[in-house]
Amino acid sequence: MLTMIIQIAVAFVATVSFAVLFQVPKEQYVYSGICGAAGWWCYLLVMANYPSPTVSSFAAVVVLTIMARVFAVYRKTPVTVFLICGLFPLVPGAGIYYTAYNFIMGYNDLAVAKGIETIKIAVAIALAIVFAFSMPKLLFTFASKRDRR
Repeated sequence: MLTMIIQIAVAFVATVSFAVLFQVPKEQYVYSGICGAAGWWCYLLVMANYPSPTVSSFAAVVVLTIMARVFAVYRKTPVTVFLICGLFPLVPGAGIYYTAYNFIMGYNDLAVAKGIETIKIAVAIALAIVFAFSMPKLLFTFASKRDRR
């Protein structure tokens, strides 16, 4: 349990650091960090119950994209501010690295296996974003309608 809390805190800090790097407005740092931490938390929860990086990535990115859409309406900011930063902890960078490393070292079987796993995770991330963006906009505009009254 403690390691999960530490990992979520590190995901928050990493996401905020990524937001600083990409010059996100300062007032959006915390919300970007919350998106990244929530996505990583969902990833860890699904991995604990169904140990598949592809399924875990899909579920985490769906949660992340929904949160990014809600924050975008609530904060009146483009959704990409929260989505791109929040994706940072979930991108399979290590898989890409190990694919290239194994290929260069001549371990072609390991390179192919790692490469296929990495591609499956990348496709799951893309499909999750499409899935969450296919939800009706009406579901995410509750905050702006409340403010108009």
